[in-house]
Amino acid sequence: MKTGEIVIYQTPNGGANIEVRLENDTVWLRRQQMAELFGRDIKTIGKHINNAAREELSGISTVANFATVQKEGNRDVLRELEYCNLDMIISVGYSIILPKIRT
Repeated sequence: MKTGEIVIYQTPNGGANIEVRLENDTVWLRRQQMAELFGRDIKTIGKHINNAAREELSGISTVANFATVQKEGNRDVLRELEYCNLDMIISVGYSIILPKIRT
């Protein structure tokens, strides 16, 4: 895994096409990307992130800001964006998927 490398993930049914950031030996996604991956809105993802940060991931550094180039109109703009690491992505995924499995 190379530092700063971007990998594109696509779901088997072609539903989501997500650029995954690889940095510091882990995978990083923004809330918007997790919302697309898990099929939920950003507010729901935020709720699960907050719960995980308070409970099972408290004291663990799971969020970081990375400079990211965004397209705004016809120009590229460099912005600091918040990303969540693989520990947080897995935690959010479990909290979304487990209730479905139990029913």
